[in-house]
Amino acid sequence: MKRGFTLIEAITTIAILIFVVAAVSALIIYTYRSQSYSFQQSSAINEARKGIETMVREIREARPGDDGSYIIEKADDFEFIFYSDIDKDEATERVRYFIDGTNFKKGVIEPVGWPISYPADEERITILSEYVRNSPPIFRYFDGDGNEIIEVPARLKDTKMMQVYLVINVNPNRAPQDFVLESNVQIRNLKTNL
Repeated sequence: MKRGFTLIEAITTIAILIFVVAAVSALIIYTYRSQSYSFQQSSAINEARKGIETMVREIREARPGDDGSYIIEKADDFEFIFYSDIDKDEATERVRYFIDGTNFKKGVIEPVGWPISYPADEERITILSEYVRNSPPIFRYFDGDGNEIIEVPARLKDTKMMQVYLVINVNPNRAPQDFVLESNVQIRNLKTNL
């Protein structure tokens, strides 16, 4: 006598198999999404770290513009404009670091003509970092004694040192939470002997 599966046994086996396949698929999808998010967060942090390193180097070497402009043109909480020879070509570029939405950007204008000028319509803008979630200021300014300068007009003439503070998070509604990058930079051409 041949023994086979009954219809109930076959349906039960298929149902168990479908459940196991669905559970394994859900686990694979969850793992993939977690790894993808972690990779995205890690990439955003690395981009921001490289951006800050470049910015600190350029700010440290700030100098007057080729048109005679003062070293610092603008010193706001979320925008900083200064002059520096960032590409080592003996010409001083106008450099602007700023936030646009959640993007941290850099704008550069090469000097042109005689008399020298920095035309705003020739600014080249690049994104240094995405997913910046700052509510505190990105830039803080300090005098030669280390006191924070709050007044915007005083920032232009009294700044000797700056602090750069970026908060990076690909998705604020999910772990890992905010990653903070912070760096201090002293502007060499504005340094005072204490």
